[in-house]
Amino acid sequence: MKYLIQLLTLTFIFLIACNSESKKNTDQSKNEKKPNIIFILADDLGYGDISCQGQTKFQTPNIDRLASEGMTFTQHYAGSTVCSPSRSVLLTGQHTGHTPIRGNKRDGKKGNWPLAGDAVTVAEILKENGYVTGAFGKWGLGYPGSEGDPNKQGFDKFYGYNDQTLAHNYYPFFLNDNQDTVWLDDNKGIAQGTYAPIPIHDEALKFIETNKDQPFFMYYPSVIPHAELFAPEKYMEIYRGKFLPEKEYKGSDEGHPRFKIGGYGSQPESHAAFAAMIHLLDEQVGEILDKLKELGIDENTIVMFSSDNGPHLEGGADPDYFDSNGPYQGYKRDLYEGGIRVPMLVRWPGKVEAGSKSGHITAFWDFLPTITELINANTPENIDGISYLPSLLGQEGQTKHKYMYWEFNEKGGRKAVRKGDWVLIRYNMFTPEKMTTELYNTADDPEQKNNLADQHTDLVKELLEVMNSSRTYSEDFKFEPKKR
Repeated sequence: MKYLIQLLTLTFIFLIACNSESKKNTDQSKNEKKPNIIFILADDLGYGDISCQGQTKFQTPNIDRLASEGMTFTQHYAGSTVCSPSRSVLLTGQHTGHTPIRGNKRDGKKGNWPLAGDAVTVAEILKENGYVTGAFGKWGLGYPGSEGDPNKQGFDKFYGYNDQTLAHNYYPFFLNDNQDTVWLDDNKGIAQGTYAPIPIHDEALKFIETNKDQPFFMYYPSVIPHAELFAPEKYMEIYRGKFLPEKEYKGSDEGHPRFKIGGYGSQPESHAAFAAMIHLLDEQVGEILDKLKELGIDENTIVMFSSDNGPHLEGGADPDYFDSNGPYQGYKRDLYEGGIRVPMLVRWPGKVEAGSKSGHITAFWDFLPTITELINANTPENIDGISYLPSLLGQEGQTKHKYMYWEFNEKGGRKAVRKGDWVLIRYNMFTPEKMTTELYNTADDPEQKNNLADQHTDLVKELLEVMNSSRTYSEDFKFEPKKR
């Protein structure tokens, strides 16, 4: 009897201890805040346009901080080679063979072609999992009130340019604040009073301050450095006369039918303006990082930085002068490396190793599954992305892509597939007699100068099979010649 009482007493003590530890672990789990997520997306910034990736004509110290205090993905790809589809890929986790928006397209005069209402975006997933969501900058995935309206695609707050055509202009007549129009009276006529990226940035900082005590997702699709090449005078003064001979651009000025409604304004100092714009973007990145530290949420915030495609050739831009595509050939609208390989920097103090680099091949469609794994949310089944969270956290078991796929239904029809180190590219697909087939090994030939298609016919055949099976039909974005 004595031993039975002792046994029961020990059992009781053990159960109390287990219950106490379980409650302690549950309380700790409840107290662990979900990390804030900030994704900064530059517009047409090339792989070589930041100093930590080789830019020598100007410096980007704050963007470089993301690299020195976080991880650089050296083989990261944009969703597409132009704006709208690249953003659609980023938000849906589907490459351009599956994502709803596969090209730049307008719905008449209403605005950009809307993202489908049944599309599942990363913002919707985060919102369902307790996040406050905001987008600040350029949308381009559906006009106000459409099913592609950012407020209908998971964003609680949107401030900026809804229409990507109007986002060509840095002193616009108005911006969008959710469903409201914010008229910029000091930009009437030829006036240049409000440089739009500045109030957009102020709204983004305000969003961080307002939501510092709850998990938030801030999507920051900046319009810099897309044409037109305009910057406030105080930034122009820093670079004026430093990049001679200057490149002069004659654009759409007062009296032109596209003046301030999509046409690029004239710029006699294109080199200085380009550097000045990136200076401002870099400064804004620094202000975001400083705000996180000031609010005490720095270590619980992941900051990602990338670009929607390679460098552009519009509005007076001179990517060859600045070596904007780094060691790669091609520009915006190309499916060569220079058109789609972009910067990708990720900073998360205490979680992502400072100054680290990853050669893991990643793309925009990997962002959504990375976030769902991060917050332990369900991942949609019909996506193409693979989480790169193991690489971010320095863990083993990183799954790799079997292949990567891009399509572009302009410029005569273009497609590209990457499998391992091999890249197959086809141009002029809408005109069979002009179609080209190119095969490159990116490890041996990163500049893609040596077409090896004739030497590896079996590999070409294999990659063509992948290319031909990688898209679903889209009534809105048919991959065929446009009817005239």
